[in-house]
Amino acid sequence: MPDEQMNKEWERYEETIEKFVQVIARNMNLYGITSSVGRLYGTLYFSDEPMTLDDMRDALEMSKTSMSTGVRALSEMKMVESTFRKGIRKDLYQTEEDWYKSFTSLFGHRWRQYTETNIEEAEETIDNLKRLQEHTNDLALKEKIEKDIGKLRYARNYYKWLMQFIQVIESGKIFEYIPKIKTPSENE
Repeated sequence: MPDEQMNKEWERYEETIEKFVQVIARNMNLYGITSSVGRLYGTLYFSDEPMTLDDMRDALEMSKTSMSTGVRALSEMKMVESTFRKGIRKDLYQTEEDWYKSFTSLFGHRWRQYTETNIEEAEETIDNLKRLQEHTNDLALKEKIEKDIGKLRYARNYYKWLMQFIQVIESGKIFEYIPKIKTPSENE
């Protein structure tokens, strides 16, 4: 095959992969991850070898500081892990190949933070309204507070249920209800 033809095929390949990396980057916003960190993840995912921060910087034409911040964020979400290779002194990184594991970790981490805060805020608001209700002589206000306390209890109970759901995801029990889809070893 002539060199020019091979070069065009490699270019088409790179454009095709880059298009999918852009989709990954765009969708990472759903999980609270910036598109630039999403591009970093996509680049690492399609890399055949673990990458250093310098490799990432060169591939994405971004600063080493940005790469470091992005890798740290992805590591905290268990989407990227550091690895070791004999003879290489710089830190190497690769993606967690199990997207199911990454999702459960990311989902649990993000939702747990917000849900715990919402439970605390609902309980604090209930306590504040109860104190106000005890000290007011306004019967209409007392009645309104009672209704709102009922709404807040409902919200708090929903968030407590959501915490149970998060625990099902974090523990991996979710896969008992919705099994992972296995990829066949042959080409599809």
